[in-house]
Amino acid sequence: MPEPQPIGANERPNAVGAMLAVRDPASDETIASLPMATAADASAAVDAASQALGLWRETPPAERAAVLERGAEALLRDVEALARTITLESGKPLGEARGEIRYAADYLCSAAEEARTLMDEPFDGRRAGLRAVAVREPIGVCAAVTPWNFPLAMLARKAAPALAAGCTMIAKPAEETPLSAIAFERVLTASGLPPGTFHVLAGDPGTIVSTWLADPRVRKLTFTGSTETGRLLLRQAAEQIVRCSMELGGHAAFIVLEGADLDAAVAGAMTAKFRNAGQTCICPNRFLVHHSLAPAFAARLALAASSLIVGPGLEAATQVGPLISDAAVAKVRRHVADALANGARLVCGGETRRLPNRPDRFFEPTVLVDCHPGLLCFHEETFGPVAPIAAVRGADEAVDIANASPWGLAGYVFGSSQQAETVARQLACGVAGVNEPAPSNAYAPFGGVKWSGFGREGGRWGIDEYLTVKYLAIRA
Repeated sequence: MPEPQPIGANERPNAVGAMLAVRDPASDETIASLPMATAADASAAVDAASQALGLWRETPPAERAAVLERGAEALLRDVEALARTITLESGKPLGEARGEIRYAADYLCSAAEEARTLMDEPFDGRRAGLRAVAVREPIGVCAAVTPWNFPLAMLARKAAPALAAGCTMIAKPAEETPLSAIAFERVLTASGLPPGTFHVLAGDPGTIVSTWLADPRVRKLTFTGSTETGRLLLRQAAEQIVRCSMELGGHAAFIVLEGADLDAAVAGAMTAKFRNAGQTCICPNRFLVHHSLAPAFAARLALAASSLIVGPGLEAATQVGPLISDAAVAKVRRHVADALANGARLVCGGETRRLPNRPDRFFEPTVLVDCHPGLLCFHEETFGPVAPIAAVRGADEAVDIANASPWGLAGYVFGSSQQAETVARQLACGVAGVNEPAPSNAYAPFGGVKWSGFGREGGRWGIDEYLTVKYLAIRA
């Protein structure tokens, strides 16, 4: 395949000269300055992706799969350097950053497997003398907009199936975390992608994404982010009838049923809640615990949470890093203050931990009890290390509270296997962990319902989002 050529604002100065400063949230130090893409750069990226589409869609699926597999191998070879980049720009602990890279590699491998299954599907057209064939074709040029909390994995989750399907992709990472996205682009191009097949642009989302969505050559938008931004993008996408996949806000409930294994429930809560300092879309935001277990659950969870080491992500011992920004800290403080003002009690945490010569973004793991659905944290996604616990009378009440939310991304149920599965099936969400705190994986469907969006990522469900079906009615 030809040598990749630079086409975007990350590779050359733009005419305006505006720069994007990338800062370490644990220190406020500027770790990189990048040229911000202009509307002209965004259009150039579409030009290149459109020109590359014909070659890439005609590349045999097995060859596309081989490129993705080489990319996965390269990610795993470079895991330490990439993990450091992720930690510097997002703040998450190095151990979690390493896990994110392995997660991204899994998406490349999963998509490669699916690419090898792509073939025409003959079927019975129920008409004499007619040969009927369903052909799965790449939808075309795809645009991806990705968040800061998993800057490499979320891009891999979108790019891998798009490229496996034969699409080309242009991507706009979050302004806070463009460096790992650019590194991912370089890994893939070095693994054999043709010029223009995949490109990352850093800069103002309004300028870049509006330009893309106004271009009729862009046929697909995939977005992970807030529900509010998703609504805005859907309105823009409607003008050109752009196909969309939306992974939007989450507000997961964590249900502990009567008779649950308390040790397993607490361990599960620790895994699900405090990863990335609670800054994950599927982390539990509401803990609904049977009243007979609530006091013991709260005490054990608070003990475990209080033992977590809070600090800069680059320090080996750190288990909880900083929040991404001062605005994120302010929101967490607001939710805690509202809970305490409205009847909740603080068991542990509740404030930032002041570290010498560090910004005030290190929020302590926090456990609140005597919570109820009237609290702000039961109506908004906190996106921080806060576990509000409400005691419930039984499974029906827990399900009613969980499903009262307009969001429906993830949910968790801990209890006896049969009852927990029964309750999980009643939850209005797209992903449910049954005695399992980490249900997401690259080979499974991931996505939400209601205000949490639509479309699925991962496995065969993920590649289908980038394919369209053509029916051939062939008469000999």
